[in-house]
Amino acid sequence: MQSVTTEAMLGHLDRGRLDARYWTLFALLAVGAALDFFDFFVVGYLVAVVGPQWHLTYGQSSLMLLGGGLGAICGALVWGPLSDAWGRKAMLVAGSFVCAIAAGSIALVRDGDWMTFAVLRFFVGVGLAGCATAITALIVEYTPTRNRTVVTSLLIVFATFGSFLAALTSANLLGVLGWRGVATLGLVPALMGFVYIFALPESARWLAVKGRFADARTTVAWTLRAPLDTIPLPTVPPPIAPRASLSELLHHPRLFAFVGLTWLGLATAIYGMLLWGPTVVALLLGITPRQAAAYFVYVTAAGLTGKVLFSFLAQWLGRKRCGEVTAYGAAVALALAAYSYEPVFMIGVPVFVLAMIVTSLFLEGEASNITPWAVEAYGVRLGARAAGLSQAANGCGKVVGPLCLALIAGADNFVSPKATAQAVTPAFLFLAACMLLVGLACTFLGPETAGKPIAQDTAPGPLPDTIANPTSGAIY
Repeated sequence: MQSVTTEAMLGHLDRGRLDARYWTLFALLAVGAALDFFDFFVVGYLVAVVGPQWHLTYGQSSLMLLGGGLGAICGALVWGPLSDAWGRKAMLVAGSFVCAIAAGSIALVRDGDWMTFAVLRFFVGVGLAGCATAITALIVEYTPTRNRTVVTSLLIVFATFGSFLAALTSANLLGVLGWRGVATLGLVPALMGFVYIFALPESARWLAVKGRFADARTTVAWTLRAPLDTIPLPTVPPPIAPRASLSELLHHPRLFAFVGLTWLGLATAIYGMLLWGPTVVALLLGITPRQAAAYFVYVTAAGLTGKVLFSFLAQWLGRKRCGEVTAYGAAVALALAAYSYEPVFMIGVPVFVLAMIVTSLFLEGEASNITPWAVEAYGVRLGARAAGLSQAANGCGKVVGPLCLALIAGADNFVSPKATAQAVTPAFLFLAACMLLVGLACTFLGPETAGKPIAQDTAPGPLPDTIANPTSGAIY
């Protein structure tokens, strides 16, 4: 009897069309990502309101902002291994509920109880890490190779749409609903958890590396709308099934360093700018948090544009070159912002805000490029753990970003225009240095994965600059 490999079955999936069924799955993941990131980013506008009302110091406000980052670190280190061991779908459902319940509960916090606020933000971060880890692995594994570079990057647009939605909602509803009413909207992502239970299939590629060939075959047939008997059933079992051990990622030290450095640097810059941005703009310009949120609609709109633009450019330039362009571009824009904090206007907009608009274009373009990169390079068996590593480093950046401004300004100083002005130049130069580090990591450590088949496994050992044939000896 002739042996049938998983390549024979998954080859059908890789040759499939992006039809209505595929785009439905894409839309489900996109809506979930947008709502989860709404929950994460809306806190910047809530803190801009409650900080002055509760007479908080920089240190207290920073703990409220960085609680989500601490939760994301812990969550990613748990969700990633569990997603490889137990499946992407189950972890996505669980993460959606955790994120929504924690975010909505912030509306019940008593006035002045910043510690409970920070603890709930910790669990928002835990849930967000679960969602982001599973969504990244699923979209890479759902998508045919020829479309993967563009489509998987485009999904990340909806994370930025979540921050755009947070700015738009805050600008229009803070005055109507108050900060508690806006916080209550954080419960909405729970609806997606219920939808995922009934409408989302498990990854066929993950089922295959687990040796669940019958289930994988059924999923492939359903995805392609093909008769089951037209899809071959593999007979060669995988030599190693996915496990819940993070240590396997260290078998590729160069790739481990690349993922860690790029995500740490990028997240520090993004969250340092976006979470403190509304407070900084409001205080420097002497405007209300609601007016500052209106400026940040433009900042996040530029981020959306950057993600769409660089999703397509990545197909043309490749992951590596695209990563370099966006990282070095963001470093220059952040350095400009560092010296533009005076209330000087150009085309009716403060120069500081214009610099953040340009920065957001490059930062979010970088995020859309590197989010699928780790999963593509590590392969399916290690894919969710690779996404978990990304989210853990991302979580570290969520902590370092907001914390850096507080430390530079002086954690015991009250949030005030004077303290903010003193902090802008050194803090934004620090963020620029972080993006320079990201660019160097792309240049010297990043493998090229654009247009290359995603491996079912990645053999231990040093990683080449270009993954010319990652499936060689790896698809069983």
